[in-house]
Amino acid sequence: MNKRILLTVAFLIIALTIFAQDKVVSAKIVGSQIEVTYKIPKGMHQSLQKEFFFIETDKIDGITFETTIYPDGKKHDGIIEYKENVILLKKFKIINVDKIKEKSIKIYAGYQLCHDSGSCLFPEEIELSLAIPKSIEATNNNSSTEKNTSSAMDIIKFILMGLVGGIILNVMPCVLPVLSIKAMSIVKQSHQDRTQIFRSSMAYTAGIIFSFLVMATIIVILKMSGEMVGWGFQFQSPGFVMGLLVVIFVFALSLFDVFIIRAPGMSAATKASSKGGLSGSFLSGIFAVLLATPCTAPLLGAALGFAFSQPPLIIYTIFIFIGIGLAFPFILLGIWPKAIKAIPRPGEWMNIFKELMGFLLFLTALYLLRSLYFLIGGEKLINVLLYLIILGLAAWVYGRFARPEFSSKKQWIATILAVLIAVGSAFLTLNFEDNGENSALNSQDHLRTGWQNFSPELVEKYRSENKPVFIDFGAEWCLTCKTNEVAVLFTEDIETAFHKKGVEMLKGDNTKRNKIIGEWLKRFDRAGVPLYIFYIPGQTEPETLPELITKDMVYNLLKKLDK
Repeated sequence: MNKRILLTVAFLIIALTIFAQDKVVSAKIVGSQIEVTYKIPKGMHQSLQKEFFFIETDKIDGITFETTIYPDGKKHDGIIEYKENVILLKKFKIINVDKIKEKSIKIYAGYQLCHDSGSCLFPEEIELSLAIPKSIEATNNNSSTEKNTSSAMDIIKFILMGLVGGIILNVMPCVLPVLSIKAMSIVKQSHQDRTQIFRSSMAYTAGIIFSFLVMATIIVILKMSGEMVGWGFQFQSPGFVMGLLVVIFVFALSLFDVFIIRAPGMSAATKASSKGGLSGSFLSGIFAVLLATPCTAPLLGAALGFAFSQPPLIIYTIFIFIGIGLAFPFILLGIWPKAIKAIPRPGEWMNIFKELMGFLLFLTALYLLRSLYFLIGGEKLINVLLYLIILGLAAWVYGRFARPEFSSKKQWIATILAVLIAVGSAFLTLNFEDNGENSALNSQDHLRTGWQNFSPELVEKYRSENKPVFIDFGAEWCLTCKTNEVAVLFTEDIETAFHKKGVEMLKGDNTKRNKIIGEWLKRFDRAGVPLYIFYIPGQTEPETLPELITKDMVYNLLKKLDK
C-alpha cells in the first residue's frame, strides 16, 4: 500500500513538473535575430551550461546562423545563474532568398531547471517553429553574396546625411577650441598669397580625411573579425581617453607658453617649418576628428548605422564624406579667401584669444576626466590627476631648459629628462585594469530617481504586463546624450508626464562596452548612442526618436497612448 502511495505521489510530482514547464519557453523573430525567452519559475534557476542551456536550428540553404548570445547572469559559487525571465539571442542572415525552400525556422531550445535548494530536474528540449517574415525576405532579396542590396538612392541619401552630419560636427563643444585655434592660424596667414591660404586649408582637410580613413580601416578590420563596433566606441577604452587627455592637457599648457615645441639644436628647421604651417594644419585636422567622435550629431547616427552594415567600399565612401563635411568651413575658406576679411586683424587680442582657448581646452580635459571617472572609478582618477601634475612638471622642464639660448647639450638633457619624467611617472601612477572596483558607478544607486537599469528581461516583463516602456540608451562621454537628458528627459515636466501615463523608464548605460546594448543599437540600425525607444502596448514594433530630441517629440509620443 505504501508503495502505491509513493508511486502515485511521484507520478503527480512528475505530472505537475511537466505542466509547470509547459510554457517555460517562447520564441519570436525580431529583425534579423531569433529571441528565445525562458520564464523560470520562482524558487528555481538555470545555470550557464551550454550542453543543457542552448538554442539551435536546422541548417537552411540560403540562411546562415550565428552562435547563441547569452546575457549577463549572476555568479553563485563560481557558476553563472539566471532567474525569472532570460532571453537568448541567435542572429541570422539571409544570403540568398532564392535557395530558401522552407517557410519557417525550427528552433530547439534546451534547458535544465534547478531548485534553489540544490536539486535539478532532468534536461528538457523544446521544439519550436517560427515563420520566416516576408519583410526579412524582401530586405535580403537578391543577396546571393554578402553585398548589401541597398538601392543607389539609399546610398546617396546616407552619403548626404553623413556630409551634413559632418558639417554639424563643427559646432560640437569639444571641437570648437581646435577650430578656433586653427582660425587664428588662418588669420596669421591673411597677408600671404591666395595659394598659401589654400594649401593651409587643404592640409587641414587632409588631416581630417586621413583620420577618417584610418577610422574606416579600423571599422572594416573589426567588422571582418566579428567585433561589435559603433561610433564613439574608442571612448569606452580608458587608454584611449587617457591618451587624448594627455594630448589636450599638454596642448593647453603650450597655449600659455609653458613650453614651445622645438627639437634641441633644430631652431633653424623649426623656423622654416613655421612659415608654411602645413604640418600644424594637418595635425589640427587630426585633433578635430579625435574630439568629434564621442557623440553623433543629428543625421550622422543613421548614416553611420547604415555604413556599418555595408561592404568596405561604401564604409570608406561615407566616412570620407563625413570628413569632407567636418572640413567644409576650411575648404570654403581655401577656395574663397576673401572670407578672411571678416576676421579682425592680427594684434595683441590674438594672445588673449589664444589663452582663452587654453582655458577651453582645460574644460575639454575636465570633460575627459569625467569620462574616465565612469570608466575607472574615483580612486584611480586621483592617480590620473597626480600624473597630470607630474606631466605639467615635465612640460615645464622642457619649456624652461630646452630653449634656444641654452647649449645643444643642455637642450638634449632637458628633453630627455622631461620624457623620462612623463613616461616613467605614467608607469608608476596609471593602472586601468578592471578589477570591479568601479562597478558601483553603474548600479541602481547612481540612477536618477524614477529610472531603472535597462535589461532585456525587464523590457519583456513590462511588455507582457501591457505597460508602456521608454528606453534611454546613452553614455557619460556622449555630449548629445547628456544634453538631451538635461534639457528634455530629466526635466520635471517630462518625468511627471511619464509617471502620469504609467510609463516605465529604463536607462541603458553604454559608457563601458556593453554587448547587450550593442546588439540593441545594431538591431535599430544605430552605430552609437544616443538611441531612444518607446514601446506602446499593442504595437509589435517600438517608436524611435532621432539623436537630438525635444519635449514636443516626447509629448507627441505620449499622445499615442490615448488612441
